[in-house]
Amino acid sequence: MQTENRFFDDFAKILNGAAGTLAGVGREAEASARARAREWIGGLDFVSRDEFEAMKAMAAAARDEADALRARLDALEAKLADGAV
Repeated sequence: MQTENRFFDDFAKILNGAAGTLAGVGREAEASARARAREWIGGLDFVSRDEFEAMKAMAAAARDEADALRARLDALEAKLADGAV
């Protein structure tokens, strides 16, 4: 009876060790895949979220300034047209 218990104990230890090893291999493979993906994406012309948001804000400010200048120009053209008539 004791040999059966010892056999199962040893078998359980082997399975636990194998499961731990497989989990470690899985984590290492995932880390390696992430590192390769970062390297691949880093070589492309992508921008970070922060850079994108900064450029988006700058574009909105430029649009607002252009709209203000357009309104000013329209007002000046209207004055010029009224004075010339």
